[in-house]
Amino acid sequence: MSNYSLFIIIIIYLAILFYIAFIAEKNAKSKWVNNPYIYTLSLAVYCSAWTYYGSIGIAANSGMQFLPIYLGPVIAAPLWIIVLRKIIRISKQHKISSIADFISLRYGNNRFIGALVTVVCLVGIVPYISLQLKAVSETFEIMVDETSYISKSIWDDSTFYIAVLLAVFATFFGTQATDASEKHRGIVASVAFESVLKLAFFLVIGFYVTFYLFDGTTDIYDRISTVESFKSLSTFGDIGNGFNWFFMIMLSFLAIFLLPRQFQVSVLENNREKYLKQAIWLFPLYLLLFNVFVIFIAWAGKLSFSNDVNAEYYTLLLPLQQDNTVLALLVFLGGFSAVISMVVVSTLALSTMVSNNLIIPYGFLDKFSKSQPEKNAKYIKVIRRVSIFSIIILAYFFYVSFSKALSLYSIGLISFVIIAQLAPSFFIGIFWNRGSSRATKVGIIAGFLTTLYTLVLPFVMQVLTGTSEFSDYGLFHIEALRPSALFGIDFLSPPAHAFFWSLSINTLLYLTVSLMFKGNYRERNYAEMFVDSKNYASLQDSALVWKGEAYVSDIKNVLNRFLGEQRAQRALSIFFTKYKLPQDTQLADARLINFSEKLLTGSIGSSSAKILISSVVKEEQISLVEVLKILEESKETIASNKLLKEKSDELQHLTNRLKNANDELILKDQQKDEFLDTVAHELKTPITGIRAATELIMEDADMPAEVKAQFLSNILQDSDRLSRLIHNILDFEKLETGRQELDMRQHDIKVTIEKAINGVSQIAAKKHIKIVTKNPHKCKLNYDEDRIIQVLTNLLSNAIKFCEPNTGRIVVDYKLGNASIEVLVSDNGRGISDKDIDFIFDKFYQTSDQNTIKPQGSGLGLAISRQIIKKHHGKIWVKNNQKSGVTFGFKLPFD
Repeated sequence: MSNYSLFIIIIIYLAILFYIAFIAEKNAKSKWVNNPYIYTLSLAVYCSAWTYYGSIGIAANSGMQFLPIYLGPVIAAPLWIIVLRKIIRISKQHKISSIADFISLRYGNNRFIGALVTVVCLVGIVPYISLQLKAVSETFEIMVDETSYISKSIWDDSTFYIAVLLAVFATFFGTQATDASEKHRGIVASVAFESVLKLAFFLVIGFYVTFYLFDGTTDIYDRISTVESFKSLSTFGDIGNGFNWFFMIMLSFLAIFLLPRQFQVSVLENNREKYLKQAIWLFPLYLLLFNVFVIFIAWAGKLSFSNDVNAEYYTLLLPLQQDNTVLALLVFLGGFSAVISMVVVSTLALSTMVSNNLIIPYGFLDKFSKSQPEKNAKYIKVIRRVSIFSIIILAYFFYVSFSKALSLYSIGLISFVIIAQLAPSFFIGIFWNRGSSRATKVGIIAGFLTTLYTLVLPFVMQVLTGTSEFSDYGLFHIEALRPSALFGIDFLSPPAHAFFWSLSINTLLYLTVSLMFKGNYRERNYAEMFVDSKNYASLQDSALVWKGEAYVSDIKNVLNRFLGEQRAQRALSIFFTKYKLPQDTQLADARLINFSEKLLTGSIGSSSAKILISSVVKEEQISLVEVLKILEESKETIASNKLLKEKSDELQHLTNRLKNANDELILKDQQKDEFLDTVAHELKTPITGIRAATELIMEDADMPAEVKAQFLSNILQDSDRLSRLIHNILDFEKLETGRQELDMRQHDIKVTIEKAINGVSQIAAKKHIKIVTKNPHKCKLNYDEDRIIQVLTNLLSNAIKFCEPNTGRIVVDYKLGNASIEVLVSDNGRGISDKDIDFIFDKFYQTSDQNTIKPQGSGLGLAISRQIIKKHHGKIWVKNNQKSGVTFGFKLPFD
């Protein structure tokens, strides 16, 4: 393939990415752009050219040594729910725009720490970017078959033009807004798209090599097992190698949090914390798929090529050997995707750090404080654009000068070890409030210098002098100072050795200095806000300890210069409304100071924001004792408010229950009044009848004998009626209070049902209502027969009352269950209204739709029936039939 053709293909591919990014920016709120899968795929920016090509080289030369770089992130993923979620919350609350801002803010907006972290990231990531350019350059040469061609100037080097194109892409989509904490949905969407492509193309080449060029994994294994070096390619090595694995896993574990590009996509581009729930299993799955064919491609390459072929590019060389240019082109585009995503996101993150932590606070801050908002926004964008171009061009010159002498794997590990120096101040700082800025500075500098001495300097010296004297004999030829065997530890690989010593010294100094020297009040203030995750949301707005004199007008002037007058006024209005302060408030408090610094942080960084706000306020120094006292009071207030809220919620719940109970009592009271009225009426009726008949008999001595007999019969009937009513009232009271004992004996339910039917048969016959039984079988069990007859009589009487004369029909049935018998009484009457059906068994309750002006009966029949069944440890219920009428049912247990 000609270089012009390939270059045109690259431009077309970049145009597609431009289009995807453009559409994503235009539809930033769409669910296709904002979802956990896009977020997870953006995390795959971790898989750079090192993953795409370097892993193959390591697998071909060292066997399984490529795995630790992926095991670390897999181990880290489950911890994202705890660690990464906390980092995301802090960053969103404070409008953090980079990892340098994050660490700087933790230690009191320390300007030097922000600059130090930026320098460390630059030194660590620029070689990493050069690694990507090296991969593009070498794969480009392989594709166009110009591996023997040596460029004499940058104008003849295609890599230079590709670097410029990447810079243009990153500049266009990474610097549209001055607030760097805003989301870059276009870049995230394009990175997600590239993640899909690079994985798909890598799996395609894996299938092609394993199952087309060879007869599967078994075939490759059988063939490679005959090679002399097979043992080293298929085993994990000795104990010393185990230490290498351990430190490399730790190194990659830290890298997944600390690499600027990972911090950018995992923290700053996170829209919703809930996305982490999918990411903790999808991202490890992605890494697993990416590594399924690595070892087989590496072994296939070993079997197909001589040892002088660069094993890192087997994925390209294997299809080209078979003249399969199309597949090779897909592999090239997959690797190019890995390069683009890494370079664009890394330069975006680094340019923000350079702008907010180096250039603005150390050079342009005074100029910004005097300019108009439009000019300031323009200056910030220009600084970031120049930074992006400068970083990529610097990486290009590093590639030209040094990268050709190192493998992709070596450059990647150097970058990882350098970035790992941020770990103690980063991880310990968010969980330990004693960590201080002084300890951070000492620890990072010491760890960084140790890395330079043990890992970077030997390589640089060898490139400059052409000899390995420094590596072999150490500084001043002191054996204990050999860079790769410091103080006699010589069983580790150079990256693992450098990582062990640098991080050990860094961590030890960080802990020691933190314990020896206390941080100032501002450091301890922010330490509390970072560490106290339980009360985090409550702490952020009000926990800044500040004492001094500040005016709203002065702060507003500063905000106007960077945010514009309209945006600044809107932000202050929201602030005053939130805290219920007058809009014309003159004096600023700690909350407004904190709020203003957050507003500026996204545009100029936390340290610059602190400097600008400090320039217009008169702050007084506060002793550490005062800080701790104020913070403790804040915590107590938060705890008290939380307790009060819990008590308030509990009181509200009790109030609701009391209201419901009161409503129920009112209803019961109304029912009771109706019941008493009914009872009084029922008692009065027979008494009145008895009195009237008695008076007539006494007054009329000559009353005929047959008339007198009729009156005496009426007196007897009314007396029986009065006796039954009083009996029901007393009966219900005994059942409800538990003073009524049951006469439990063995009875046949069929016989009991027949007795109950016989008892009401005359009443049913008068209304021409038919009562039938469906079950002819006998069934014996223990129950109080008189009481069950009483229940059945109540249910049958109730059914007779609501059935229409002449057409009424009542069916009595019973069914056997595993542990109980179920008796059913169904009728074809009017049914029960929905509003009554839930209360039908309540005492004093009578349905509202009975066909008389005054409800018939005492309203105790069904209530007594429920008490009787309950005493039998059974259950009673009612339901409306589908067509007409109701069915009453009750269960009696066999025991």
